[in-house]
Amino acid sequence: MSIYERERELGNAWPFFIFDHQDRLAGGITLSNIRRGVAETGTVGYWIGLPHAGQGLATASVRALTTHAFGALRLHRLEAACVPHNHASRRVLEKSGFRQEGQARAYLKINGSWADHLLFGLLAEEADAGGRPTS
Repeated sequence: MSIYERERELGNAWPFFIFDHQDRLAGGITLSNIRRGVAETGTVGYWIGLPHAGQGLATASVRALTTHAFGALRLHRLEAACVPHNHASRRVLEKSGFRQEGQARAYLKINGSWADHLLFGLLAEEADAGGRPTS
C-alpha cells in the first residue's frame, strides 16, 4: 500500500491527478494534513506541468478541491503556501478566494534549499458551492 493510499484510507489526505481537456496528465493536487477536532482544516498543494501552464487548470482544480473540502469533507479552513516569486501560483490562490495571511521563513525545502513561503487561508464561509470567493 502506498503512502497516498494509506493517508486517504485514514482520511488524512486526498491526492488527485489533473488532466487537460484532451485527457493528458497536466499536474496534480493534494489536500493533505487534514486535522479534525478543534481545527477542521487541511493543506492544499498543487503543481502544473509547464506545457499546461496558463490554461486555468490549476485554478479549476483548486476550486474543485475547495468544493470537495468544504462540502463532502465538511472542513472549516484550507491553507496553502507558495514561494514569493511564483506569481502564477499566487494568482491561482487569489482567484480561488484565498487570502494572504503572512510569510513563513524557511518554510519548505524546494530543490534542496529551505525557502520562504507566503501563507494563504480560506474559510468555508468565504467560498460558494463552486469554490469561488464570495467577497
